[in-house]
Amino acid sequence: MKRILKIGIPVIIILLGLFLWWRFYFVFGEGVKAGNLNFIVKKGYVFKTWEGRLIQAGFKTPAPGGLQSNEFDFSVANDSIGAVLERCSGKTVELRYKEYLHALPWRGMSNFVVFEVLKVADASPPATLPF
Repeated sequence: MKRILKIGIPVIIILLGLFLWWRFYFVFGEGVKAGNLNFIVKKGYVFKTWEGRLIQAGFKTPAPGGLQSNEFDFSVANDSIGAVLERCSGKTVELRYKEYLHALPWRGMSNFVVFEVLKVADASPPATLPF
């Protein structure tokens, strides 16, 4: 019985650790999104995290004949990146992000965590109409 406990408990702890790592720290995807930065705020009761929304250009609709805005909700874990984005509200930005399977309270409320700002440009309307 003692031998089963000596082997079983470490194996269970290792399996539990691997499961938690896969569930919360495994990077499921990585990519770049570009669009107009709608807002970014620092909020939270215990863990203050940066939460933002990016409005992407283009039209995507599940029903024919309708219009839908493409919104990308994200979190920022790094305070210096959050401070940079705070001064870019209303501008066109390119953000590099990591996608996790689940969110953690100290990392943010979203599964998408921005870790780099690639480009910031003023949002300007097109110079000419397409028709």
